[in-house]
Amino acid sequence: MHVVGIDGHKKSHTLVSVNQFGRRAGTITVAATPAGHAQAIKWITQFGQVLLAIEDCRHLTRRFEADLLLAGHAVVRVHTRLMAGARRSARERGKSDPIDAEAVARVALREPDLPRASLAGPARDVKLFVDHRRRLVRSRTAAANKLRWFLHELDPELPVPSRGLRRLCVFDTLTAALAGHGGAVAEIARDLVTECRRLTEQINALEVRLRKLVEPLAPSLLAIPGCGVISAAVIIGETAGAARFKSKDAFAHFIGTAPIPVWSSNKVRVRLNRGGNRSIKHALHMIAVTQVRRGGEGADYFAKQQARGKTPKEAVRLLRRRVSDRVFRALLADETTSQHTVSAADLAIPQAA
Repeated sequence: MHVVGIDGHKKSHTLVSVNQFGRRAGTITVAATPAGHAQAIKWITQFGQVLLAIEDCRHLTRRFEADLLLAGHAVVRVHTRLMAGARRSARERGKSDPIDAEAVARVALREPDLPRASLAGPARDVKLFVDHRRRLVRSRTAAANKLRWFLHELDPELPVPSRGLRRLCVFDTLTAALAGHGGAVAEIARDLVTECRRLTEQINALEVRLRKLVEPLAPSLLAIPGCGVISAAVIIGETAGAARFKSKDAFAHFIGTAPIPVWSSNKVRVRLNRGGNRSIKHALHMIAVTQVRRGGEGADYFAKQQARGKTPKEAVRLLRRRVSDRVFRALLADETTSQHTVSAADLAIPQAA
């Protein structure tokens, strides 16, 4: 079987085919357009059954991935950090699109468990809405911080709740209070109040949209104590399918809740993993902290770890890993249920009117 490595860019894609021994068998560069994608698919057919390996830059190659999958090809994703070693071990020195594409193909030959690409489903919609909501929240935070300084300058005794600049009733109160002030500061403050109100309405609408998407998609995940709609949406969107992980340990390494081994000889030692997916890690941290605050199984586990001599921070880390294992099982259960529902709908025979 040949392996075709793909180095993707905004305007062009370079494909290099290597045989089972890692020897280059062909190369082509096509435009990053539908016509170019069709040309690449036609070129691939000369090698028979192939495995396509693409550099994991989905913002550049998502359309190409979809065309390859719709053509019936198996596509795996290669993280950029894996390509560095392949380039260093190659005979051809330097860096170019063919060299990078060949490095992608050789990594796919060497690594048997690379994540497989799949067509986008509801999980991508969830991720897009979560990312959009995050941008809106950051914009509202910046506007609210500036607004507080102007309000303090206009009236230091004006009461503004600590987290009030996200509630519509507070905006109504501020609008009425600013009506009696004139000048540039008051005019800008009124504009910032209007902006914060607009952003809050958009954020609230997105949260309603996310709830409608997440509740039928992940009932097992939402059943975990401390897991709300936003945390569940972040986990679903960033995970992009739990079935692509071979075990809960692989999922924990992806998140960063699994420790990194740093030992030699007979004494086993590990250190804290500072990497991983920070968005999911933050969502798991909020779930763990909520469980400790509300009591129950998570609080009991936290107390047991403290009784063993762990600091509160270490106990929360251990609880976070425990939560990540449970989240992985819940994601798999939800995905299995979703697949069965889709299969049943496909097999259903429509009744005659």
